[in-house]
Amino acid sequence: MPSRTALTVWPLEGIPEIEAGADLVDIIVHAGGQELADGDILVVTSKIVSKAEDRFVEADDREDAITSESVRVVASRTTPTGFTTRIVENRLGMVSAAAGVDASNTPAGTVLLLPVDPDASARAIAAGLRERLGVQVGVIVSDTLGRAWREGQTDHAIGAGGVQVFEDLRGGTDAEGRPLIVTMPCVADELAAAADLVKGKAARRPVAVVRGRADLVGGLDLPGARSIVRPLERDMFRLGADEAYAEGFAAGKAAASA
Repeated sequence: MPSRTALTVWPLEGIPEIEAGADLVDIIVHAGGQELADGDILVVTSKIVSKAEDRFVEADDREDAITSESVRVVASRTTPTGFTTRIVENRLGMVSAAAGVDASNTPAGTVLLLPVDPDASARAIAAGLRERLGVQVGVIVSDTLGRAWREGQTDHAIGAGGVQVFEDLRGGTDAEGRPLIVTMPCVADELAAAADLVKGKAARRPVAVVRGRADLVGGLDLPGARSIVRPLERDMFRLGADEAYAEGFAAGKAAASA
């Protein structure tokens, strides 16, 4: 295991409001890219990637946009006030609330969808920065997601370019010499969450730099964040509790009447 130095995380200041067609590489360079060094990892909020890629859609009803972006419903709950939350699998394979459809800070009558391919977006930004600045950097595209069994939200990696998304410790040993069988930290998610501590949710600082984990930076052909998504066949919680009960009840009723 490589020796570790202190982790340093800071936001890039002065990034303007992003419009469709914006050159994110050029914007990042002018916002402090000259300070970047080999091994730095940039964490870029998915919202500015979506804006640059013109992922706006006209939608007076956000729910319609969520439906169009959903592959399957995992769970749906309506609060006493009438607000409905849908946990769905979106077209990227991610399970999250509202399929990643964002209605905040968008023009009236529009919503913002996630990037078409966040991994490709991250690789394009990483490639552009490497060519422009001559430094070997990695890029993570992040989004805010909830977590099963825990309240609140944290930022997660939904795209990655030139960054190892896992630190595979399986086959090694712990401090007591015992073998590590399943230990595989999702370092891309950890980096995304760390970066969000300095970016903030409403501070207009959508890009942060993480320095101190150069060991995770590599070729642009490294597996992206799509590899983090657990395949459906290995998902032990593919449905919400109420939905799983209803499915099982219906199957039992159909078998009894056959």
